[in-house]
Amino acid sequence: MKSTSACCDKIARLKQELDTADAVVIGAGSGLSTSAGFLYTGERFQKYFGDFIAKYGFRDMYSGGFYPFDSLEEHWAYWSRYIYINRYLDAPKPVYQELLKLVQGKDYFVLTTNVDHCFQKAGFDKRRLFYTQGDYGLWQCSRPCHQKTYDNETIVKKMVAEQKDRKIPSELIPRCPVCGAPMSMNLRADDTFVEDEGWHIAARRYEEYLQGHEGQHILFLELGVGGNTPVIIKYPFWRMTLANSRAAYACINLDQAYCPPEIESRSLCIGKDIGEVLTALL
Repeated sequence: MKSTSACCDKIARLKQELDTADAVVIGAGSGLSTSAGFLYTGERFQKYFGDFIAKYGFRDMYSGGFYPFDSLEEHWAYWSRYIYINRYLDAPKPVYQELLKLVQGKDYFVLTTNVDHCFQKAGFDKRRLFYTQGDYGLWQCSRPCHQKTYDNETIVKKMVAEQKDRKIPSELIPRCPVCGAPMSMNLRADDTFVEDEGWHIAARRYEEYLQGHEGQHILFLELGVGGNTPVIIKYPFWRMTLANSRAAYACINLDQAYCPPEIESRSLCIGKDIGEVLTALL
């Protein structure tokens, strides 16, 4: 009973921070999309990848994405389904829409390592978004011979519709229009990641946003960020909260809600499902 009361108290305090903050900086990790129902294991994985599971024994969608398939036809059969369900289908739960309701009309900015485009699909202003790690909806040259990305929606849907026996038709294999090399996903996995013009514009907007609100009452709202890439969201949020005596830090994470002792007095760490907390805040 005590823990329920403490959680309600934290949610009430977070509501007050949201209502009074001059700016809200949202840092979103994979836990936010997990809360929205974008699961990479279990029933959803079995539904779309049963044939690949039967042949290769994959245990989750993510590890299957790194498998060295024998052919590009099979590689793109797997990846086209992966892209289709995680980028072009809507998330099963309205978690992103609820988050938008909470910050609508406020001065907010979103920094995210998620690559599933859920923020824009929910109606967030794309000028207030910085996708640091890429986008399932974009391809790039695998070499890369130039710093440009390409939308993949039309060809991905064609690949999904026309594949047979875990293979796409050879003529659908995407190739770089400049050098002819195979295309690859625009995802930050190594030093070949292409930071195109749009990426740099978003990076500048984020930097200018932070500079424009320096010293103000900022709420750094961290949602579902794990320990994989803490240098992108978690550590900078801690550092900026410490440096600004008027800032507050909130972390909502089912398994990893914590903060360093230096900012504990200005922090709210809530170890519950993000969707449940957002519903309570509304």
